[in-house]
Amino acid sequence: MTDLRVSLVQSATLWHDSPGNRNMLSVLCQPLKGQTDLVVLPETFTSGFTNETLVNAESMDGPTLVWMRGLANRLQAVVTGSVVMRERDKFFNRLLWVRPDGTMEHYDKRHLFRMAREHQRYAGGERRLIVELKGWRVCPMVCYDLRFPVWIRNRFNHAAADRFDYDLLLFVANWPSPRRQPWRTLLRARAIENLCYVAGVNRVGTDGNEIHYAGDSALIDQVGETIIELGAQVQVATATLSADALFAHRERFPAWMDADQFELRP
Repeated sequence: MTDLRVSLVQSATLWHDSPGNRNMLSVLCQPLKGQTDLVVLPETFTSGFTNETLVNAESMDGPTLVWMRGLANRLQAVVTGSVVMRERDKFFNRLLWVRPDGTMEHYDKRHLFRMAREHQRYAGGERRLIVELKGWRVCPMVCYDLRFPVWIRNRFNHAAADRFDYDLLLFVANWPSPRRQPWRTLLRARAIENLCYVAGVNRVGTDGNEIHYAGDSALIDQVGETIIELGAQVQVATATLSADALFAHRERFPAWMDADQFELRP
């Protein structure tokens, strides 16, 4: 592992305007060329958090994945964020992890936000995703997943070269302003309990349902200290995560050794 540069792209997503959002994000990300390893976009960054799935859904050979591949190649960095995707008769809130060489992975949001009836329109994912970048193991999640620590739990894996499941936990979100305190609190809690860095990228502005978003995108270190915290404006910020600091904390404070053992079942 070498140090990892992470960029948070906090945007004001245009409502149901995929081409407009792609153009806006292209401009916001242009200065990041050669300056970062990982670019994190918000949840449903082409449409906003919408239940109009049929209108906004794309396929895996649609224009947004093509655009993400082009952006990742231009920036020479991984680009990630979630998009409304359709597979046959099912819709997914799907996070895409796109590398500069065009290869990709995806994670389907596991926990669907029933208070907005997301669970009535979308299908939930069934597996976590762990990806590698510059020797780092990264676990990407989507918004409401943040509230479920059992699904997220980072465990020491003796079968995988004595490594933790992941080193960086990230969340892409459309997290409304009235619940901004849980967002800020839970990002820090997830970092502390999982002995890892946490990145959370939210949107700003007001969506087509008149829901307001305060941003508060953040990078948090393994002891819960803030590296970056953005306000309520459109902003792009980059910070470097220290591998040495992470390993030193895990050695100095091995709380994982006293963690409860359990199995996740569908």
